[in-house]
Amino acid sequence: MERVMEFKMERPGLLKEGDNITVTEGVLPSNYYYTIDPALAMSGNYPFNQRMLAREGKVTKVEENSRGFYVTAVFEEQDNKSVF
Repeated sequence: MERVMEFKMERPGLLKEGDNITVTEGVLPSNYYYTIDPALAMSGNYPFNQRMLAREGKVTKVEENSRGFYVTAVFEEQDNKSVF
């Protein structure tokens, strides 16, 4: 199953389309968040039931809008229901 996620990047030029990436999972009291290593961009918060299982993906889009720079990446992962 393919999963698409968006990450906020603080500066331009850190990532480009086609880059292979690795993410690290962080845990908050009621959410997970993901950081593209080494601290290049960060995801929003995801509830526990939307935890991402894949740790490697590929950048599909990098764009700038009025809020800053955003990276879209795709990850291949198994269906969450079959893992738990």
